[in-house]
Amino acid sequence: MRLARARTGNGIVEGSVANGDLHAGSERYALGEEATLLAPCAPSALYCVGRNYAATLEQMDYDRPEEPDFFLKPPTSVHPPGAQLAYPSFTSELTYAGELAAVIDRKCHAIDPEDVSDVLRGYTIMNDLDALDQPGRTARKAFDGSAPLGPWIATDVDPTAMAMETTVSGEIRQEASTGRMLFDPAEVVAFLSERFTFRPGDAIAFGSPANPGLLEPGDEIEIWYEGVGTLRTTIGPANARTD
Repeated sequence: MRLARARTGNGIVEGSVANGDLHAGSERYALGEEATLLAPCAPSALYCVGRNYAATLEQMDYDRPEEPDFFLKPPTSVHPPGAQLAYPSFTSELTYAGELAAVIDRKCHAIDPEDVSDVLRGYTIMNDLDALDQPGRTARKAFDGSAPLGPWIATDVDPTAMAMETTVSGEIRQEASTGRMLFDPAEVVAFLSERFTFRPGDAIAFGSPANPGLLEPGDEIEIWYEGVGTLRTTIGPANARTD
């Protein structure tokens, strides 16, 4: 099943997606005509793991972490699927990262790895946008719109061996499998749950394979994860960018 949130003439509704329609109770809305997809959840925080692929360690010359290396993005970083995002005015080095993300279904804390699937609503996709020339991880990654999320939540998928691909304006930039993660999704969720109390709708992203290249205004990023779908984001003109 694919669970989604959308804006309609009746306000924001939640339901399941099938055959191009959003089914919400007895109502049906044609996506793109009667309903515009929103991020499929409204997280109180996005918990993001970095350095979780060996190829990324090699690209960035990082040491292999002994435990998941994480950071947080605020709710204002969430950006809806398919929506244009202005190139941030404060950077000239914007890059992307196609990441699988789990969505929490109920309030929980200190979860054992074997019980993680019981607390998840399912999996979606996040684009971890990064302003590389900013000082420090929070400045680089936690700005408004830095986490395009969607297009929906897939409820019946195995996250341990998914193929993925990221293209930028038609050029393949990332190609990998979640089987190459250093820490698998259950390990990551369990590890973070020792430190944080998760709330329904919170998202946990599991890192990205190596991502060569920067973004420019006009670029379209498409991130595909097997069994989940494709998250699309177009980078629009900068509001006040100076080079």
